[in-house]
Amino acid sequence: MVKQEVEFYDVKSKKKFKTSVYRIVDKSGRMFAVAKSQSGPHECWRVVSKDFAQKNK
Repeated sequence: MVKQEVEFYDVKSKKKFKTSVYRIVDKSGRMFAVAKSQSGPHECWRVVSKDFAQKNK
């Protein structure tokens, strides 16, 4: 199954990027998509719905 492409915002470089390489993380009942930044070693987090998280695990 191919993951859906998601747009992330890199706060450190102040740029948006799209990727389909991410993982789904559950923190205190909230679902997040987490991707490695394209401009450095840090991670970019984006809030996603529970339905999206189940479809793209």
